[in-house]
Amino acid sequence: MTYRGRRAAAIENDALRVTVLEEGGHIAEILDRASGVNPLWTPDWPSIEPSAYDPARHSIYGGGADATLLAGIMGHNLCLDIFGGPSPDEAAAGLPAHGEASVARFAIDVRGAELAMSSVLPSAQLRIERRIALDARVVRIRETVENLASADRPVAWTEHVTMGPPFLEKGATEFRISADRSVVFDGTFGPADYLVPGAEFHWPHAPRAGGGTVDMRVYSPAPASSAYTAHRLAASREHAFFIAFSPTARLAFGYAWRRADFPWLGIWEENHARPHAPWNGHALTCGMEFGVSPMPESRRQMIERGPLFDTPTFRWLPARRRVEVNYCAVLRPARAIPESIEC
Repeated sequence: MTYRGRRAAAIENDALRVTVLEEGGHIAEILDRASGVNPLWTPDWPSIEPSAYDPARHSIYGGGADATLLAGIMGHNLCLDIFGGPSPDEAAAGLPAHGEASVARFAIDVRGAELAMSSVLPSAQLRIERRIALDARVVRIRETVENLASADRPVAWTEHVTMGPPFLEKGATEFRISADRSVVFDGTFGPADYLVPGAEFHWPHAPRAGGGTVDMRVYSPAPASSAYTAHRLAASREHAFFIAFSPTARLAFGYAWRRADFPWLGIWEENHARPHAPWNGHALTCGMEFGVSPMPESRRQMIERGPLFDTPTFRWLPARRRVEVNYCAVLRPARAIPESIEC
């Protein structure tokens, strides 16, 4: 099938439809069939296959290491084996932002309400496999990464879940996360930053630049804003989660996973802030990015950062070994935001 001009595959039941893109493997859609609402972000710029991107012809997507990713990004993309931008040498060698997985071509097999997909990342020497199954209003995902190299590897591994309109609304959409310690990105993140860089805090009250705090349980009502905060997920809980709630759609949407697999959650806010292509001041997004690393940064910075809040900031993949994680997404009607989520 095709989805918004892209090669794709889908599975569905009476409640939900899940659509996955062939190139990049992005989960582009988790659709509530009754309301027609997809909580995941669809950019307002035209989407093309990453393999079709040509910097000489596609200036619409900007330039640099993130252009290939932005040309095809939708919804939930996998950041592997970096979370953030490549180093200058990696970029010169062709490594895109967030690693190869988000632009790789996946082989996809659909059987009823289950979908299997796989790809090999040649530069990273990794094989990635995903199995997605529908169980009423729960999307169950099993993800396996195999290290094809004969050496142990330090990697970033982040599930980059991004929400957008109509589910996401300024001053209306609500959030809950299972965090115990938090910190603001320690530098300039965007042109409309409004939090104190590098400040530590306890969810949900983030320190505002100029004084006071911001309640992060509700999306910003500002005309323009940008922010990134990293949250250590509570070690006292076996499972971690995030939940988002749309009062307009009356839908609760969230993911749950083992805290031991992904101990960090990053919240990315892009509210009509970035003026350059392809953003052009139009994008409204909220990323809930759970993984093994707290900050979007280069591989070298990730390793040199060391533990944060006594928690590792990357994961080791043993030589010639496979590592498996399981997580789930839930989308269901609700009159108010739940305080927790389970699958």
